[in-house]
Amino acid sequence: MTAAPPSLSRRGRALGGGRRSLIALLSSASLARPARALDAAPLTPDLPAGAALLDRIRRGGTVLFIRHADTAGEPCDRSFVIGDRAGQRNISPAGRAQAAELGRRIAALGIPLMKPVLASPVFRGRDTAELAFGAAEVTVTDGLMADDYAGPRLSWVLAEHRRLLSEPVPAGTNRVLVGHRGPVQILLGEPVAGTRLPEAGIFVAEPDPGRGFRELGILALVPPLNGGNPSCR
Repeated sequence: MTAAPPSLSRRGRALGGGRRSLIALLSSASLARPARALDAAPLTPDLPAGAALLDRIRRGGTVLFIRHADTAGEPCDRSFVIGDRAGQRNISPAGRAQAAELGRRIAALGIPLMKPVLASPVFRGRDTAELAFGAAEVTVTDGLMADDYAGPRLSWVLAEHRRLLSEPVPAGTNRVLVGHRGPVQILLGEPVAGTRLPEAGIFVAEPDPGRGFRELGILALVPPLNGGNPSCR
């Protein structure tokens, strides 16, 4: 697991307004947004723009940020403790099948992947990665944890997301990150809010020296379930 500052075992809701202020500041700064916004709905390979994006991915040199699979109807996060499965919102049974299908689709479409795949330590991220790509191909890193789990490490977690989206990727392969919408939304704002980046959707970025990274689009290789952004219970 990636080295990081000492972790807290609990989210620390006392961050309150300070955390919201940080989110507002980072979002308004538009750390990596280009002049255009991403389309409101994710692209699919049957659309011309989706097919073009898929062709670009096949050439390699991009970063594929996969939001965890479907969580509809699952209990909401309660403990915010890494390693406490019972206290976390987990992927649903349908989400488990969705994650496995996503892995099959990526393989069938001939998308080259850099190994290992990097995944969040929060179980819905880790499980999605392991079901899609196999546990032996996945490395868990604190840098991809959900923002609600980060506590005082939030700035570091955001910096890790930005680094992993920005570091050059060799031609012929693609870096794969499996995590949560929250940190990416803090970095980019509205373009990835709500169902723009649905559960099991793929945000595609291209490292761009001098600018960090460019947004290429959001791709749905498997159909979003339950509206793509379902409620927990």
